Amino acid sequence: MSDTQRINCMNCRFYFVTWDPNFPRGCKAYEFKTRSMPSAAVLSSSGQPCMKFQPKSNRQKG
Repeated sequence: MSDTQRINCMNCRFYFVTWDPNFPRGCKAYEFKTRSMPSAAVLSSSGQPCMKFQPKSNRQKG
């Protein structure tokens, strides 16, 4: 993944929406909630892109 390509947390299995209006987005892998996308918070705090991104599984409904 290039440095200019953003990680879309909505496609990650660790992303979740919280009930907290002050911190509506969260990451189960890093165990935190944030106002911005978790991958943006990881990048701004560490200077590195998210290293725990895992695509959601494509389960078929049946």
